[in-house]
Amino acid sequence: MNPDDATPIRSVGPLQVRNGIERRYDDVLTPAALDALGALARFNGERRRLMRERIERRALRARDRRRIGFLDPAATIVGTSLTVRDAREGRFDGAEIPEDLERQWIQGTGPATKPRATVRSGIRNVAYALLSGADGWMFDGEDALGQVDTMSLDNQRNLKLAFARDKTFMEVAAEVSTEMNGWARDFFGRAIVVDWRTQLDFTTRIFRPRGLHLDDRHIRDHDGSGLSASIVDVALYIVNNHAALRAEGRSLALYLPKIQTAEEAAFWHDLLSALEQHAGLPASCIKAYVLVEQLEACFQLMEIRAALGRRFVGFNTGRWDYINSVSDALTWDSGFVNPNIDAITMTYGYMRSYEDRVRRAVNTPDRNGRFALWQGGMEPNIPVGSAKGVADGMRRATAGAEREQSAGASGKWVAHWKMVHIVRPVWERAGAPNQMGRSFPPLGYGKANADDLWLIEPAPRTVRGARDLLSVTLQYGNAFGRGFQAAALKPADFFNDDDVLYLMEDMATGEIRLSILWEWLHKNARFTDDDPETGISAGDALTPRLFERLLAEEYDKLTKATDRDVHDDSKRTTLPIARKIVDRYVTSPIKAPWYVDLLNLNIDNHDLGRARARIDGYMASFARDGTRMTGNPDFTEGGTGQ
Repeated sequence: MNPDDATPIRSVGPLQVRNGIERRYDDVLTPAALDALGALARFNGERRRLMRERIERRALRARDRRRIGFLDPAATIVGTSLTVRDAREGRFDGAEIPEDLERQWIQGTGPATKPRATVRSGIRNVAYALLSGADGWMFDGEDALGQVDTMSLDNQRNLKLAFARDKTFMEVAAEVSTEMNGWARDFFGRAIVVDWRTQLDFTTRIFRPRGLHLDDRHIRDHDGSGLSASIVDVALYIVNNHAALRAEGRSLALYLPKIQTAEEAAFWHDLLSALEQHAGLPASCIKAYVLVEQLEACFQLMEIRAALGRRFVGFNTGRWDYINSVSDALTWDSGFVNPNIDAITMTYGYMRSYEDRVRRAVNTPDRNGRFALWQGGMEPNIPVGSAKGVADGMRRATAGAEREQSAGASGKWVAHWKMVHIVRPVWERAGAPNQMGRSFPPLGYGKANADDLWLIEPAPRTVRGARDLLSVTLQYGNAFGRGFQAAALKPADFFNDDDVLYLMEDMATGEIRLSILWEWLHKNARFTDDDPETGISAGDALTPRLFERLLAEEYDKLTKATDRDVHDDSKRTTLPIARKIVDRYVTSPIKAPWYVDLLNLNIDNHDLGRARARIDGYMASFARDGTRMTGNPDFTEGGTGQ
């Protein structure tokens, strides 16, 4: 062992780095990248303040039983010189949409690596993405990227190598193109990659950093406190790739996740402006989509657009995270109870209103008459299963795409490369590169507009629905612990039914499943249907006793499942920890703000006793004063919180 590895941390300028990491990733943590991180570290204190204020607003709303509201039109948007009225009326300078973002009919999403993979194995993910035929690919550093070991750094390394057309990447791309064409000939009767070298040029590269609520796992601030994962991700991505991307005439494009307020958007703008200045890049050359994943953000859409100004290119309607945010914002309201998760589609109640506000916001012109893009939500289906299952799933996927295109979306997301050529023809037939400037009624800011954003409509709430929530969230927590933060899952009762497709699930789907279970248990939610197996009748509630029974039964199904669905080596390691997290989260009278916090505390940990102590410590800390324990406990056991 290198004697330098005897100490857990090493000081690098104003930062602390886990020892050995800088040496193992000297191609990612280059002197230029570390210099940029040091320059941006000054934003970490402000980021921590914003995160504390999130928790304080949440607590105050619960204490006062007060719902989120629209901002005062006369107020100034914090971090800008604009008033709320200026933003709503388009009195700001928005972005000209870069050429490579004008047509984004289909954007694929997924990470650029696999858990504990070699470069040659992990970089296959990038090859699938760039050969897929997607107009853009959001390489994920957040909800779909596992964090075991050094995956966040592997993700950055593979992107740098692929964008530079490293020899290993080109060899892998040739192999992957043959594999993709083999599948396509069976499925479509034709190849989908004609010239793989030319195809690599087609897809726009986009990157999603981790959200402001997350700390990095390998780099800390000078005082040992957590350093924003957002800062780490954008610094490494931009510094390592801007030259290669700009030399090819490509945009520097990001997706910004989990923004809750215009003030947070202004923070992102200032952070990216500082990075541009440090790297010698033109002002506002880093372009940004914003994922509208938070209810509070839906009350401030135009304000967020204005705060990001000339770098803002569009909104994305991220369905799962948004449902979770609505549930979380209304934990105190016993009258707000969600139905079964499969009933909460984009045409359901508050989701329909959310989508409508987004499309109106992007089609409100700025002072120069410029509009912005609306990228539709995720298609989670994967064409793997029986002939009937695949045919039914693909019909649903195409119908969903047709609905979004008709509603005004300029494109949508897919969770797997195989879906690109299935869904993209919907926009090809329409023909227009985008739908910017379609005419919709102006945004309203009255009580009725607010009420629409938490509109519950009658829909089933069943024991079957509770079982599905439990089964998938248990599987998701288990997959997360193994490094698969995006995983193809379905309820255990359908493991042997190939007519029921696996759906691609990521962190957002885990969050919402636990939120709904917490809501049902603590709000005395009533089932709408009889369930002979449990003896439950319509009108009965989800009680603690019934919850524990369902949890035990669904867990038992997973322990007895084959290795195909639940890896045997997880059944005594990560699966019991996933169960403990689900049990504690759902039964706690105080709802944790993020499921991912509890999962992150147990990355690379397979000891149930240690996991229990970490979970208990987190819940006690949050109950005491709202402090989230977000540091990596393996950095030094007992990492700091915020």
